Amino acid sequence: RMTIVLAGVAITSLLSAASDALVTFRPEAVMDRSSFSIGGFGGVVIPSFRSVLPLLLLGLAGAVLLSGRLNVLLLGDEVAASLGLRVGLCRFLALLCAALLAACAVSIGGLLSFVGLLVPHALRFLLGNDYRWLTPFSAVVGAIFLLLCDTLSRLLFAPYELPVGILLSFLGAPFFLWLLLGRKRRLAL
Repeated sequence: RMTIVLAGVAITSLLSAASDALVTFRPEAVMDRSSFSIGGFGGVVIPSFRSVLPLLLLGLAGAVLLSGRLNVLLLGDEVAASLGLRVGLCRFLALLCAALLAACAVSIGGLLSFVGLLVPHALRFLLGNDYRWLTPFSAVVGAIFLLLCDTLSRLLFAPYELPVGILLSFLGAPFFLWLLLGRKRRLAL
């Protein structure tokens, strides 16, 4: 686990340096960088959505098709393999779909943190752990949740528009801490 954390730190540092280099050579990119890192839909236009639509549909279709296999993975690698599941390939395809969907979302709305944490965990309480239900419902409810948060962030401080990424962080950070503390308590028992 420590290797993953250290790899994440190294990759973050590398990508941060690339971002800083871009801003150094193109100072006008500072505004784009700021709105991207906060996240929001203030400047989103339909043509930018159309450009990612094929990849979005491919990622969604792949995730829905893999959802039954993800249930098998919940049983553990050995059991899943004994049931005929190609564990490595399944994991790779699931990560590929997740990366594709995240890339599509980030290319449109910027860094909108915690949507992928809040919605699936809330739905897990309601629907259980069956990914055949969680996957499509997470997509639909996540979109509705994001739309409601965006609308709320536009109305709260009207005539000013609060970027939705700020509201999501205010909602998501406490939820994340609650999940961490609950897990720590369960592990202590």
